[in-house]
Formats: sequence, C-alpha cells, structure tokens
Amino acid sequence: MSLTGIVRPYGDTTGDGRVQLSFTLPVPFGDEAERARAEGAALQLAAKMGMDPAMVVHAKGMGPDFTFFIVYGRVSHIVDLSAVRVAEREFPVLPAAEVNLRIRSALGRKLVVVGACIGTDAHTVGIDAILNVKGHAGEKGLEYYREIRVVNMGSQVGVPDLVARAEAEHADAVLVSQVVTQRDAHLSNTREMAGAFRDELGADRPLLVVGGPRFDPAAAQDLGVDKIFGRGTTRMRGLANTFLRYASSFLTSSKSTGATPKG
Repeated sequence: MSLTGIVRPYGDTTGDGRVQLSFTLPVPFGDEAERARAEGAALQLAAKMGMDPAMVVHAKGMGPDFTFFIVYGRVSHIVDLSAVRVAEREFPVLPAAEVNLRIRSALGRKLVVVGACIGTDAHTVGIDAILNVKGHAGEKGLEYYREIRVVNMGSQVGVPDLVARAEAEHADAVLVSQVVTQRDAHLSNTREMAGAFRDELGADRPLLVVGGPRFDPAAAQDLGVDKIFGRGTTRMRGLANTFLRYASSFLTSSKSTGATPKG
C-alpha cells in the first residue's frame, strides 16, 4: 500500500468516503417528540460538519438532559498521505547495560529523576509503570536502570511541592504524568509547572518531561517543557531509552560547555 498517495475513508466499499462519528448533545431523549427532535439536532450537526447523507445509527439518553449519538455518513474530504508529518523517535533503543554505561560515562554519577502526577490528577498507573522497577507488560521501569535514582511522589502533588522536592533532590529531570484532561487541565497544569520551575530555579532548572494520552508531542516549546510523550507510547523500553538518551544528551551538552541545563 502506498504511503504517499490520496486516500478516502472506507466504510462499506473502498473509497466510499463513509465515516462514523460519535458525540453528545445537551438535549433530552425522553418521549417520542423529544427523541425526534434530538435525532434531528444530531443530523443538523452532522450536515454542518460535511456529512451528506448522514443517518443516526445509535442514540441513547445520558440522564434527563443529554443524548449520546453515533452518526454514519459520507464525507467528500480526501487525505493526502504525502502531507502527513510524523514525529519519529530521535534515538535508537539501547539495552539497559548500554544506557547505564552512557549515563555513568557522561555524568560520573547517577541520573536523578523525580516523577509525579500534579494538580488533582490521581491516575498513578502510568507514572508508576514508567518509574517502578516492575514496569508494564514485561518492560522494566526507570528504577530498573542501575544508574538512575528515582523519586516517585505519587498523585495529586502540588506544583510548589514538586519544585521544592526536585530542588532538594538535585533532580536532573522531572517526569510528570497527566491523564485528566477536562477543560484542558493537563495543559494549564503543565504551563503552571514549567513557569514555577523557571521562576524558582531559572537556568538551573532540571529537564522537564510530561506525558499523557492527550498531549501533542510537537507542543513542548509552547508548554515550556523539554519533551512530551503522547498517546501510543506503550513500549516501556522504548520510552525509557528515549527519555534517558534525551536526558543524558541534554545534561552531557551542558556539562561539556560548562553551562547549566536550559529549556
């Protein structure tokens, strides 16, 4: 299959442009009249989004005032695969022994990593899988690496507490996981964290890395951090290698020039 051509969505037959879309509207789905109005509202939205023809294939009330819809229809849009830009991993995946050797050779000491879920985020599965030695799905976490000292602060950590702990531990890198995304909380939390480290530590701040399913890896500069791991980062060894190589390269560069790490 060509990865540089023009393609259309596939539904029932090749290139028919059929797509399926799900969404929720703040409309009731009670009696017959309310259901008809709700489905009409869904079709109106689908038409405005360019689906023609469209049909409601599923509708279900979500409490007294909301309705969830699945709409199926045709769109005329095409996809130009040659215009798709994909961020690739910057470094090859190395075995643990090689990563340990490179950190020891570059820094002459252990790499210190402080990890946490900040704000009201209480989802620790991801941060624990990345930091804890047991890792996830057969892939070891950062504690497995002999040349890394890991400090896991857990969930619902305040930004001032994270900054203070990172400073006390002389952290080389701070790794933050954000799963809660309502009202773009992950973005505002990340900007708050980056600003706090910048204000408190200036050029001496550690490497700042964030991760979560709703982050755009290309938005690191906009959010004020050094690296973002987004959706699809599932292989622990690949994530750990990328993180460690990025961190050690960052710190080695600073060491060789006599400068402190900067974002």
